[in-house]
Amino acid sequence: MNDIDAWVWWLVGAAALGIPLVVTAMPEFGMFAVGAVAAAVAAGLGFGAVIQVLTFVVVSVALIAVVRPLANRHLRGRPELATGIDALKGRQAVVTERVDGSGGRVKLAGEVWSARALDNGRTYEVGQEVDVVDIEGATAIVI
Repeated sequence: MNDIDAWVWWLVGAAALGIPLVVTAMPEFGMFAVGAVAAAVAAGLGFGAVIQVLTFVVVSVALIAVVRPLANRHLRGRPELATGIDALKGRQAVVTERVDGSGGRVKLAGEVWSARALDNGRTYEVGQEVDVVDIEGATAIVI
């Protein structure tokens, strides 16, 4: 087997490793495929079979040892993005119409919302800042 055949076989191996990557969505197969491409480059440069195999092993293991933990940490560390009414909880609002246990209005995120106090005995006056603790339908529950 000559050098041209070797690099072609490495590329065939890389393509073959790409198939389970797509089917199983396991990134390790992609890392092995990159190792096979690196071995194909070594073969194309005229290095022998031992160097080709070492290149494949070193690149594959390095990618698994370095990239995989970084990717896992990135996926676990990603904060969950609050959207819709969940994004409004915890925000401050300004009372535009007296708020008590039965109702009122607040300006929240640039919009006027109906509101009511979480504590039925509590009253908030116009201009006072309140915290939104929950949203029930179209009503902000404030403290």
